[in-house]
Amino acid sequence: MAAKAPAPSSLPDAVGRAVAPLPPRRLLWANFAWTQIAWFAAVLGAAHGWPVLGCLPLVTGLAWHLRTVRRAQPEARLVLYAVLLGTLADAGPVLLGAVAYPSGQWTAALPPFWLSGLWAAFATSINLTLRWLHGRPVLAALLGAVAGPLAFSSGVRLGGAQFVDAPLALGWLAVEWALMLPLLCWLGRRHDGAAGPAAAVPLREGG
Repeated sequence: MAAKAPAPSSLPDAVGRAVAPLPPRRLLWANFAWTQIAWFAAVLGAAHGWPVLGCLPLVTGLAWHLRTVRRAQPEARLVLYAVLLGTLADAGPVLLGAVAYPSGQWTAALPPFWLSGLWAAFATSINLTLRWLHGRPVLAALLGAVAGPLAFSSGVRLGGAQFVDAPLALGWLAVEWALMLPLLCWLGRRHDGAAGPAAAVPLREGG
């Protein structure tokens, strides 16, 4: 009796499996610390009328991130998408008159530039400290719906923004972040420069 040809699904096991090297742990801790510093600096800088000065840690950390990840180009694309989408989303409460900012707005119809910069900083965490959300859109949506309004409320308490209509603003932010965080995680999986390209790793015989 002639031997059967191996099924297509078994061929990868005969050759190996694609494994993407995970980001080093030191990069995860550095990213966590930098994003916290960047957030506080940007918010406090805006609150005290120094939005450009407050963005210096953000810009410095972003340049460092793109130099230390395994592949800078996909990470840069992810950052660009986050800035564009986040700025458009944050324009909603401004146009509705639900929030106001003390400094940093290019025009009255757009959120301040430092807030757009914070989207860039946040994007760097998608493939690092928030990597565990990849492939979990429901969990990402729930986390975004809670954490997004809480973070913005903290910025309001520090003076970086003001609620004109708090219920409307918080409702918008909850929906915005419930959509944005899963979307950014989806984009992060497609523009992942932190983990590096996948490499074929041979499987052990019988493994």
